[in-house]
Amino acid sequence: MSIWTSLFTGSSGLGAHGDAISVVGDNIANVSTIGYKSSRADFADVIGGTAANGQRLGQGVRMSGVETYLGQGTLQQTGRSLDLAIRGNGFFVLNGNHDGSAGNYYSRDGQFSLDNTGTVVNAEGLKLQGYVIDPTTGQTATTLSDLTIGGTSPPKATTKVDMSANLSSSDPVLATPFDPANPSSPTSSSYSTSMTAYDSLGNSHKINLYFRNNGAGGWDYHAMVDGGEVGGTKGTPTEIGNGTLTFDAKGALVSQTGTTTASFTGATAGQVIAFNFGDPTSTGGTGTAGSTQYASTSLGDVKSVQQDGWSSGVLTDVSVGDDGTVSGKFSNGQSRPIAQVALASFTSPTNLHRAGSQDFTETQASGQALIGAAGSGSRGAISGGALEGSNVDLSSELVSLIAYQRAFSANSKTVSTADEMLQDVVNLKR
Repeated sequence: MSIWTSLFTGSSGLGAHGDAISVVGDNIANVSTIGYKSSRADFADVIGGTAANGQRLGQGVRMSGVETYLGQGTLQQTGRSLDLAIRGNGFFVLNGNHDGSAGNYYSRDGQFSLDNTGTVVNAEGLKLQGYVIDPTTGQTATTLSDLTIGGTSPPKATTKVDMSANLSSSDPVLATPFDPANPSSPTSSSYSTSMTAYDSLGNSHKINLYFRNNGAGGWDYHAMVDGGEVGGTKGTPTEIGNGTLTFDAKGALVSQTGTTTASFTGATAGQVIAFNFGDPTSTGGTGTAGSTQYASTSLGDVKSVQQDGWSSGVLTDVSVGDDGTVSGKFSNGQSRPIAQVALASFTSPTNLHRAGSQDFTETQASGQALIGAAGSGSRGAISGGALEGSNVDLSSELVSLIAYQRAFSANSKTVSTADEMLQDVVNLKR
């Protein structure tokens, strides 16, 4: 090996370790970057000529490549609903224009927000991809698309009311008939309560229920609304339904009858509202799980009222489940699945091409993206309200930095020594 070869061998070491220090510096610089995956420098020796015994001579080193380490970063809880983190394998699928090139990109950075169209995007404006869920059928689409979150929750007309009350057995029996024009009169009803029901448009309506003690465990009830809400005279009570309740000597509900039908103005006509007051013994119930007729100092006591209707509502918040299902919460108290976030996995993810801004693109070496729901196949789960921090191990990087610095200094010695030897050769002529 000539002195010139030694000079260039040392020079190759300077170049390779200088590049390696750049890789470490890049890792250290991104120690706080969300979703960042650290890299490491790979070295390979360079072969030169052949020695007298036939062995190949080394001619230095080169940095053969940079390998990306895809280990899990630490999850940081943020509480922000559109901050997403992946636990395990996989990448978010993003679509859009990045540095002038349009297409799909893959990232572990889950810092998302909504643009002015309600589409979920990252800081670059790349659109998060997933599967839309039909609000009517609940079916999840099979075609990947942009995720747009918004809209409303449609109203639902009340069809059923579950009411649990105690009608006092001590209440006097009423001899006069029910008077629809004066339902709250002590001679017309024994006890009254009210509830809210909704029509097909989502309008709320107050329904007043009046109960009458007919004696011998028999009661009847009358459902009344303001006449102006059903095409009648405003301010005048109008009966939309009635029925009977029968209790045994122990206060248990034996049977119930009745129908309630309303045609609220502007809404679907003939809205049937089924009142359920408990579990009558005549149908195999206990008779005591709902309404009862026990002795009481008060005329009546409503224990619970539940109805199955609601008004329309606008989206107020979202949450994301482990499987990537985005559930919307609406102002009317309802919630429903809106979409499902997609994840991509690769046969050889370390061979993805680094595109910047924590984005990757697929290569022939990485294989094509295998896209599906979170938690399926080899894809990991999603944590909503969290972000994945950088997976850079700062202490290891600092150790590597010192090692590369020492190697750089040692190679500089090789160069300086070869230079001194060349100077000695030059001096031989003097």
